Amino acid sequence: MKDKKLEANLSMVASRVMSGLNMNALKFLLPLWLSALTGVTVRCVFAAVAFWITGCFVKESSVTKRQRIGLFCLGAFGLYGFMFCYLLGISKTTPVSSAIFNSMQPIWVFLISVIFLHEKATLMKVIGITIGFGGALLCILTQGNDDLAHDAFTGNLLCLISSIVFAIYLIVSKKLLQEVGVITMMKYIFGGAAVSGVIVSFIVGWDAPLFMDAWHGEWHWMPWVILAFVLVFPTYLSYFLVPIGLKYLKTTVVAIYSYLILVVTTVVSLSLGQDRFSWTQAIAILMICTSVYFVEVAEKKR
Repeated sequence: MKDKKLEANLSMVASRVMSGLNMNALKFLLPLWLSALTGVTVRCVFAAVAFWITGCFVKESSVTKRQRIGLFCLGAFGLYGFMFCYLLGISKTTPVSSAIFNSMQPIWVFLISVIFLHEKATLMKVIGITIGFGGALLCILTQGNDDLAHDAFTGNLLCLISSIVFAIYLIVSKKLLQEVGVITMMKYIFGGAAVSGVIVSFIVGWDAPLFMDAWHGEWHWMPWVILAFVLVFPTYLSYFLVPIGLKYLKTTVVAIYSYLILVVTTVVSLSLGQDRFSWTQAIAILMICTSVYFVEVAEKKR
């Protein structure tokens, strides 16, 4: 069991590092080379095809019709809803701000557990949640628009919503993972997300200058390399590793690994000039880190 927990922790480290780099890669691609909604569809369709191909080589126990429907709906609404808000948000704000809201996932997991799973709410946890909300509000209300974030307020709100949706996705995934295998789970989840993506793209239209330029013989190699990285690593491999973490770790522990996204994104963003150092962002990060300490660590120590 110890080896499985080590494997689960290493899986989450690798997954969250790739997710951190994903934010910087998406900021490069969106919306210049791909619109946010087209980007969601491309990612979901690619991952669905990749996981169904992988499933041809991996033998897992069969699933019932009820389980297939549950997984499909989780993908169509949960995973797609997360990516919908996440990519729209990051196209309007900076990577560091989006990572700040991503790091609030442990707070949402706890709140959902209190409301729906009747987990006990102690004084320390209430204080932690209050501090976390304060950090989120500080980031949302103080960040202005500039050349790096053309609509920071809307982008930050969308990233906040995406972190809540992903917390719900983690909780439901944890429950479903007790019944089905990892590859089977990802096949149907991304299948549902891909269907939602195709429907939305059919309604709002396809906006992908990168593909249009290639169609007319103009190849821009750097965006293609970055898109390939996004599809293979943060989309396919990262989402493949998350269920491995969920299988052997608590949902809140998996959520806490979102701090690695914040660290990686901040370092890379400042290095590449995708964000500028801001005292309000620094204070917001400190407040949210403190809030999760109260919610997860201080209570256990007591």
